[in-house]
Amino acid sequence: MVEKDLLDILVCPDDLTPLRLATAAELAALNARIAAGQVKTRGGQAVSTQVKEGLVRADGKYLYVVDDDIPVMLIDEALPL
Repeated sequence: MVEKDLLDILVCPDDLTPLRLATAAELAALNARIAAGQVKTRGGQAVSTQVKEGLVRADGKYLYVVDDDIPVMLIDEALPL
């Protein structure tokens, strides 16, 4: 899990808005779409791995995956919600 101190300073690299932890409902909906083969990264890569944790930007449009407690903050790796 992303520590609160880190979460307090992280911002979306695209629009510089604050990030928050994804809710269980957001993760469940995203993972259902991944299982159905309907999710691609912003860079166009198909996603097949379920997401356990993520950070959502303020407008709720994109999620940045947290992998082994490390946020992947690359614009092209963001997943559309």
